[in-house]
Formats: sequence, structure tokens, C-alpha cells
Amino acid sequence: MTDRSPDRGRLIAGAIDTHFGEMMRLDLPAFRRKFRKMAASPYAFYRGAACLFYADMAGAFADTSYLDAETSRVWIHGDLHAANFGTYMDSEGRLAFNVNDFDEAYIGPYLWDLKRFAASVALIGQAKALSDRAISQLVTVFAAGYLAELRAMVQQPSATGAITLGTAHGTIRRVLQQAQLMTRTGMLATFTEITDYRRRFIRDSHVFEVDAQAEVALRAAFERYLDTLPPSRTAHASEAKIKDLMLIKGAGIGSAGLPSYNVLLEGRTEALENDIIVYLKLAQVPAVSAYVTDARIRDHFEHQGHRTAAAQRALQVHADPWVGWAELNGAGQYVAEVSPYEADLNWDDLTEPAELTETVADLARIVARMHGAADVDSADPLVGFSAEQAILRVVDGDDEGFTVLLNSFAREYAAQTRADHQLFVDLFRNDELPGLS
Repeated sequence: MTDRSPDRGRLIAGAIDTHFGEMMRLDLPAFRRKFRKMAASPYAFYRGAACLFYADMAGAFADTSYLDAETSRVWIHGDLHAANFGTYMDSEGRLAFNVNDFDEAYIGPYLWDLKRFAASVALIGQAKALSDRAISQLVTVFAAGYLAELRAMVQQPSATGAITLGTAHGTIRRVLQQAQLMTRTGMLATFTEITDYRRRFIRDSHVFEVDAQAEVALRAAFERYLDTLPPSRTAHASEAKIKDLMLIKGAGIGSAGLPSYNVLLEGRTEALENDIIVYLKLAQVPAVSAYVTDARIRDHFEHQGHRTAAAQRALQVHADPWVGWAELNGAGQYVAEVSPYEADLNWDDLTEPAELTETVADLARIVARMHGAADVDSADPLVGFSAEQAILRVVDGDDEGFTVLLNSFAREYAAQTRADHQLFVDLFRNDELPGLS
């Protein structure tokens, strides 16, 4: 039954305060903007409230079905809602469509990823006025596709999770084609300008100058970052030449208050159209880590920047070759390229059930490959067993029960999220969220 009680409101407020409280004190206006965006719709609230989702996974919605010791410690994305998929240029030079945004990635129960995705599909379906039957069909397609792909992995373990131009069709192919039209020159024109034959970052209200002391520390952190790049990544000397630096403060639903630095690099040649931008972003503590208490997992990482980069390399086969980590002023930084080839899956463009079904089936394949790639076969096998075999073992051929579980959760948690959204809006507009007054 959906909980609309004052106790539920206190749980929402407490989860937000526990997870975001320290960052809120550092940049209160950024979090007011974040919470305004979360107030826009139940799905926007869901995207920004992973901390509440995991409190529920360990509390009111706790369930150990189809889990055992191994399948409770798989690399998971941590924020696998339907909008966290898009394109990138992989380390092999191919345009790929895959999961993205690894800020919340950690080791935990694989089913938490599936449940988070299934509930997001239900919320999107409700926003599109789909019937309960149509939403259930989408979740069923996802569950079936996920299990089918795991079984295919047992037969062909070397396949990657990404979809490329050579294998894509329908909506995802159109997204890849959009990315194919993007250019480095176009991306550079968005962030930079050329003055007196020199490229520099555009100065406006969204960026801040880096003072002399901060620049010294940032340059040192960048040098240390270069040492974290994978051995296969051979950087030209010119690519390490810094041309300009800027400070940016995140204001998105997921990045509110997180400072990041953009670094403009020379690129492989002195031609201005080859310049590269990488960013260093303060890495956050993943919400799921509060409910996975294994010290071996926590102690495996130098800091949160290392965890985020390691997660991306594990979960995203042939990841962006610029992914790495650094430490700046004692805090872990995640580092990656500002890619010219990023195009996100836009669910607003999907309206017909056939389009939605085809897309969800493709995403099921991607998610299965993601879980299966980040195991004993990966470069950094924190998960020392075959994830796909372990998951199939706990499902034990009970595809129907597995599908019923995901459908029941998607329906019930979407209903709870709609109620939570209203509770959150009332708390926010009445100044009852801790730390915002």
C-alpha cells in the first residue's frame, strides 16, 4: 500500500539530509535549483532521489528474492533509470550506445539496478498516459530480454554491451546517426573562442577564473591523472599541454553543487580544430554505499574519483580512453573528456508502444552485458566470478516468477514515487527540508 503518512515525509527529508547535507552547506543555491528541478514531475524527483530509493531497498521494499551472496556483490550502475543511456566514442574509435553517468556505481545486488530501471519505465509510461497493461508489457520485455542476453553471454562471453552503427536499428540507430553528425569543431565552438590566434574558454556567468594558487594545484593534479590512464592509452606529448583552465559549478539534477574544472589541451596537433577538453569533477559518495557495508569493497578504492573511473572501465567495455582519476586538495576527482559525440536517448521522442518496446528490448541487452562484463573477465576483477552465470543460477529457470517480481515492484514503487513527489514538493515549498532555510 502506498505510504503518504507524515512518517514517510520524515523519511524523505532524512534521506535527503543524510546524503546531501554536507554538500548543501557548501552551495545552498545550487541545491535549491536542484530541488526545483526535482519538483517538476515524479520522474524528475525519482532521478534526483537515489538516496531514498536505496533507503527503501534496505527498508520498506527490502526483498532477497533471486539473490544470494554472489549476486549481492556485482558491479552495478547504481542509478539505472531510463535516461542514463547515450552515445560516446569508444577506445576503438567506434560510435557506441551504452549506459552512461557512473557517479553512483558500486558493488551491490544486481536486482537493485533492474528494479530502479523498471520503476523508471513505469513512471515514464504513466507520464505518456500508457495503460497499466502496456507498462507491464514493457517491463516484461525488459525482464525477458535481460535473461535472454545473459544466456547468450554464456555462449559468447566476449561480446560487448554497447550497440554500434553496425548493429543498431530503430530509435537507437537514429541516436547514433545524430552523434555521427557531431564534430569536435562544433563542440569547441560551444565552450571556447579564438582570440589573437589562441583558443581559450569563453568567459560568462557560468564559469569562474582559476586563481594562481588553485592553478598550481590543478596542474599538479592533472599530471598525476595522466599516470592513471590505461596502458593502451598512449598520449602524445602535445595532448598533455594545457592551454586554459576554468572552474564550473554543477547545477543539474545529479551534479548540484559539485565543482568541476575544464582543462583545454592542445590535442595531437597544433591545428586549433584538434583541441581537447577534459574535466575534473569532484566525485561524490554513491548513495548505495550506505547500504553495502563490506569494508573490502570500500577499501579497494583510493577515493571516490578512483571508484567512479574504475566503475566506468568495468561496466562500459572499451570506455572513453580519457577516463581516469586524480586527487585535488585532498578530494578524489573523476576525469574524462568532454566528448564531441554525446547524444542522449530522448524519451520524449518515443510515443508509440512499438517504438518503446523495441527500445526497451535493446536496453535490456545493454544492461545484461554491462553486468556480465564487470566480473572476473574484466581488467580489474573486483568481482571474482562470472556474474552472468551467478545470476542465471539464482533465477534457476524461473523466468515467470522473475518477471512477476519486476512488474510488481515497478507498479508499486512508481505509485510510491508519485506520492513521495507530492510529499517532497510540500516539504520544499513549506521550508521543511533540513538545511534549506
